[in-house]
Amino acid sequence: MAWSNIYFIGIGGIGMSAIARYYKFKGYSVGGYDRTPSELTRELEKEGIAVHYEDDIKYIPTRVEDTLVVYTPAIPETLSELRYVKENGYRVIKRSRMLGEIASGQKCLAVAGTHGKTTTSTLVAHILTESGEGCTAFLGGISKNYGTNVLMSENEVVVAEADEFDRSFLQLNPDIAAITAMDADHLDIYGDLAHVQEAFRQFASQVKDTLILKYGLPVSGKDTSAKILSYHYDDKAADFHAENMQIDGLGHFIYDLHHPGGVISGIRVGTLGRVNVENSVAAAAICLCHGVAPEAIRKAIGTFQGAQRRLDEHVNTASLTYIDDYAHHPAELATAISSIREIFPGRKLTGIFQPHLYTRTRDFAPEFAQALSGLDKVILLDIYPAREEPIPGVSSEIIFKDITAPEKILLTKEELMPYLEKEPVDVLVTFGAGNIDRFIEPIKQMLLAR
Repeated sequence: MAWSNIYFIGIGGIGMSAIARYYKFKGYSVGGYDRTPSELTRELEKEGIAVHYEDDIKYIPTRVEDTLVVYTPAIPETLSELRYVKENGYRVIKRSRMLGEIASGQKCLAVAGTHGKTTTSTLVAHILTESGEGCTAFLGGISKNYGTNVLMSENEVVVAEADEFDRSFLQLNPDIAAITAMDADHLDIYGDLAHVQEAFRQFASQVKDTLILKYGLPVSGKDTSAKILSYHYDDKAADFHAENMQIDGLGHFIYDLHHPGGVISGIRVGTLGRVNVENSVAAAAICLCHGVAPEAIRKAIGTFQGAQRRLDEHVNTASLTYIDDYAHHPAELATAISSIREIFPGRKLTGIFQPHLYTRTRDFAPEFAQALSGLDKVILLDIYPAREEPIPGVSSEIIFKDITAPEKILLTKEELMPYLEKEPVDVLVTFGAGNIDRFIEPIKQMLLAR
């Protein structure tokens, strides 16, 4: 690469910050802009990456010929810095293109899907690291084992979370890939489910060697030249599936993994929930196809601590539990709620949900209401807009009115902590992809003080 400076517009995003860290590790001069400080941007600054929070062209490296600019599609086109670099001769590329360039020429193991991809790809990276082979990994969350969203290695194996947002995953041509789910999402980009599925089939066509599909997904041999194998939580028709499942005293599943080469017995899943059994089956399938030894896979699944904000335990006692989860799509919410119900039967389950995006709220309001109705009590917050302008008539109220849970209340973010301080709690869960994560530590400290 001919550049000495790499400048990131939207550097605080989970995918952007991983690539920024990678190029800092490789010796480039790295800096960038983000709208607001966060834990991630503070970590970048500690690592020597210059981050600023005002939209000002004075921070952009002046040597056009030495500077590559990377941006995320979550950044509005009206941003002064983005307009400036596009109008003044800089080479400007999207994050997804950058990831595609890094992965090309190396063996790429990718995980795509409308949900499940962060945990599954993080577990693949953990298995490869624990096995001693190692990998370079670009993750869509912070690995709790390693405290980062990027792993570095000198070997030529890349693990990538393949994100369908803005069709980003179509920049990848993986050797081995899994598709975990193909639900309707990002309809502001795709329009309808048919176009979502069409994009996933295009992704499947770009897989070079082996495609591992969640059993039952609408992808077939006519969509790809790759060998197709299937996985499932417990369906014996799938090539990879779990049998003989039990739950231990701490809520962790133990199972036997059946696969085309035999059985891996007595796998204890290090993370909670039925959903993580299925994620571990998918990760094991990728690693077996890559050639990792079965015993190394069994051990690594047991030591896996998960990704931050994925069924993330913060307090867990017999009488008080607090979990945080990134779920922001109705299918994710329903899966997370049913998993938590199974782990903590008979306890009162209270969920705090912050809807993410006006368009997603508009497109899935009935489905959100149905999923949230699986809780005993719902605390619903205002919509987090992210990159969007308000849409007339779209507010959290269009979800709230159809929730049938025994208890429900609509609150602003400012009202949340004063309300919780007076409320009895049994099992409490925060859900959402916006800035609800800013409440995790205050809620945890308040509950521990009890």
